[in-house]
Amino acid sequence: MKLLIELLVCFVAGMGAGLGTGFAGMSAAAVISPMLITFLGMPAYEAVGIALASDVLASAVSAYTYGKNKNLDIKNGFVMMVTVLIFTFVGSFAASKVPNSTMGNFSTVMTLLLGIKFIVRPVMTTKENMTSVNPGKRLIQSVLCGIMVGFICGFIGAGGGMMMLLLLTSILGYELKTAVGTSVFIMAFTALTGAASHFLIGGVPELLPLILCVVFTLLWARIAAKFANKASAVTLNRATGIVLTILGAAIFLVNLFS
Repeated sequence: MKLLIELLVCFVAGMGAGLGTGFAGMSAAAVISPMLITFLGMPAYEAVGIALASDVLASAVSAYTYGKNKNLDIKNGFVMMVTVLIFTFVGSFAASKVPNSTMGNFSTVMTLLLGIKFIVRPVMTTKENMTSVNPGKRLIQSVLCGIMVGFICGFIGAGGGMMMLLLLTSILGYELKTAVGTSVFIMAFTALTGAASHFLIGGVPELLPLILCVVFTLLWARIAAKFANKASAVTLNRATGIVLTILGAAIFLVNLFS
């Protein structure tokens, strides 16, 4: 019975995380961590480590799928990734100096609001509009957005994928597919850094939930990314909005009863 519950929880968590990653560049940690903590009674540190490990391959395979379909901005994405990593450490240091700085529900609220935003006000920017922006201006914007995302991630401890998607579509003017592709490209490296540090500090977590979450998240991220790259802008906005709204509401309920 315990094995069946573990399998079911990991499947649902992996499906939610994979769909969120493949459709919207969302961090798997936002879905998997609360599920493992609430339904399997797993220690928070261990659950976050499993979530980050699941994020690595899911984000990497999603980035590959988006890249293959020419929906990935590697140059500016790499610049933003380096800035995010640096300022995550800065944000973490700042948070350690401020009492009660954590805002656990930030990522959940962000997911829910962003989902509603994509349904109500879809991103209809075209690639032609996106590429018309001056490359120098785009580079500066990437650095500034990387600073903002990194600091918020480090200070609050959540919301990186959602923050990136919001900034890429709203501030940098990316069309949705390229925004998601660039977001998952960055998330693959940030998740790898986070997972490695978690495993080095706390040791390797329980193997069965780790393997199950990694496999299920990878599978659903691949399915979502393939669908997203073939869908029209209108369909993708609606699908992304619905997935994010459902995930945001589900995570909120899980947190509420945990």
